[in-house]
Amino acid sequence: MKIPIKAFVPTAIMMSFLAAVGGYLYFFTNNEVFWGGFISMLFFYGVVFFMGSYIAAQKGDNSSEEEVMLAGRSIPLWIAIFTMSATWVGGGYINGAAEATYSSGLVWVQAPWGYALSLIVGGLFFAQKMRRYQFKTMLDPLAQRFGEKVAAFFFLPALTGEIFWTAAILSALGSTFGVVLGLDFQSSIVLSALIAIAYTALGGLWAVALTDVIQMVLLLLGLFITIPYALDFVGGWDTAWAAYQVKFGAAASLLPSTEALGSYYWNWWDYALLLIFGGIPWQVYFQRVLSAKDEKTARNLSILAGVVCLIAAIPPIMIGVVGNVADWSTLGGTPANSLEILPMVMKSMTPSIVATIGLGAVAAAVMSSADSSILSSSSMASWNVYRPILDPQVSSEKLAKVIKSCIWIVGIAATLIALQVKSIYALWFLCSDFVYCLLFPALVCALFDPKANKYGAIAGLLIAAVLRFGGGDATLGIPTFINYPIIDAGAEMLDGVRVAVLFPFRTLAMISGLISIIIVSRMTQKQAPPQELQLVEVGLKGENG
Repeated sequence: MKIPIKAFVPTAIMMSFLAAVGGYLYFFTNNEVFWGGFISMLFFYGVVFFMGSYIAAQKGDNSSEEEVMLAGRSIPLWIAIFTMSATWVGGGYINGAAEATYSSGLVWVQAPWGYALSLIVGGLFFAQKMRRYQFKTMLDPLAQRFGEKVAAFFFLPALTGEIFWTAAILSALGSTFGVVLGLDFQSSIVLSALIAIAYTALGGLWAVALTDVIQMVLLLLGLFITIPYALDFVGGWDTAWAAYQVKFGAAASLLPSTEALGSYYWNWWDYALLLIFGGIPWQVYFQRVLSAKDEKTARNLSILAGVVCLIAAIPPIMIGVVGNVADWSTLGGTPANSLEILPMVMKSMTPSIVATIGLGAVAAAVMSSADSSILSSSSMASWNVYRPILDPQVSSEKLAKVIKSCIWIVGIAATLIALQVKSIYALWFLCSDFVYCLLFPALVCALFDPKANKYGAIAGLLIAAVLRFGGGDATLGIPTFINYPIIDAGAEMLDGVRVAVLFPFRTLAMISGLISIIIVSRMTQKQAPPQELQLVEVGLKGENG
C-alpha cells in the first residue's frame, strides 16, 4: 500500500520542531526536563499526527469547504462517537475535573456530568433535525429564520465560546508541557499553541476525526495506568476517600445541598443548567452531528458520546482526590498551581515508565482537542460571515483557504486569553456561559418556533446581553452594573464593585431572551414575516467541477 507523501508532512514538521525545542532545553537552559515524558510525548505525537494525516490523505484532499468542514458527510458511527467524545474529553475536561476535585470539592465538579447530559439532550432533541436540513454550521438555521446579517451577530457569542474553549485546552496543555519540559507556564502555552495551530491548518475534519480516535485510546491508557500507582501511594481508595471526606465534608459529594453550598446553592443550579443547555449550541458539537452520514447516526453518536464522557471523568476525579490527600512534603512540595495537579500526580506518584507513558499520552491527547475547536470557529467565520457578507460568489476552493487562514487568527486569540487566565476550570465554565445566555434561546426558536423572526431574535439577544453582563464576570474583570440580590460578601472588589453575584442571573438572562424572541416575533409578524427552514443547497461555485 502506497503511503501519500503528504501524510509525512505534519509529522515531520512537528517532530522537527519538538526535537529542536528539546535540543535547546538540553544545551542552552538549566530546565529540569523530564526526558522520559518528552520522548514519550514525541512518540505519541508522531503516531497521532501521522495516522491522522494518512487517513485524511486517503479520504479527501481538503480542496473544498465541504471536505474541510464536514469530511463529505461520510463519517461512520464508531468514528463519530470517538471524535465527539474526544472533543469534550480533552484538556479542559481531564485537567479541569482534576483541578476542581483537588481544590474545591466534588460538589463543584459539575462540568463532566453537565456536558455529558448536554450531549444526551442534544442527541434527543437537536441532532436529527439539524442533520435533516443538511446544515453546514450551527448558524445556518439562524440565517434562514432571521437573515444572514442577523445570524452574523450571533457569530460573536459563538466565536467567544469557541475561543474560550480553545484557551482552556491550551492552558491544560501548557500545564502538561510545563511538567514534562520544565518550562514556565507562559512559555508552555506558547509552545503548545504553535504546534496545535500549525497542525490544525494542515488538516480538515477527517484528520481531526481520525486523530480523535487515537486520542481517546491514548488518553484512557494514560489515565487508567496511573490510577493503581497513585492510589497505592496514598494507601488505597478507601483511605484516600475517607481523608477527602474529612477535608471537604458535605462538599465531598456530587449532589448539591445547603450544608455544602450555603449561599452558593442557587449559584450551583445556575451553573448546572448553564452546562447542560449551554453545552448544546456549539459548532464543535454540531460539526460532528452534521458530518454524520444520516439522521439516525447523528442522534446515536451524540447520546453514546455522552455515556463515554461520563466514564472518562472517573480517572481525573480520582486523581484529584489523591492529589488533595497526598503528603506532598515527601515529594518536594505542593504543586505551585492547582491546574498542574493531574500531570504532577502522574510524574510524582508513579514509576518512571508509567509516568513516561502517562504524561506522553495525556499531552498528545490534550493537543488533539485543540484542533477541533479551532476548526469549528473558523468554519463559522468563513461560511456564515465571510461568504454571505464579504464575498457571496466565493468559490469552494477559495473558501477552504479562508477557513485555513481563520485557523491562525482564532488560535492566536485563544493563546492570548490562555496567557491571562490562570484557571482551566474558570475558562471551562466561561465557554458555555455566553452561548447559554445569548445563543441557546435563538437556536431553540430558530429550530422549533415557526413564528420566530429577526426582530424577535435581535430583541432577545439585546435583553439577554444586558442581563448577563449586568452581573459582571470576575474571570474577565467585568464589574457588575445591575444590583442583583444574593451577593458574595467575601468576593474581591473590582473598581469598587463586587463581581461575585450568586443570584442565578445567567439562567434569568437565558429565559428572558427566549421569552423576548417569542413575544416580539409575534408582535412584528407583519413587519417581518416568518421564514421557513429549508434544505441547504449543496455545493458552491467551483465544487464538483
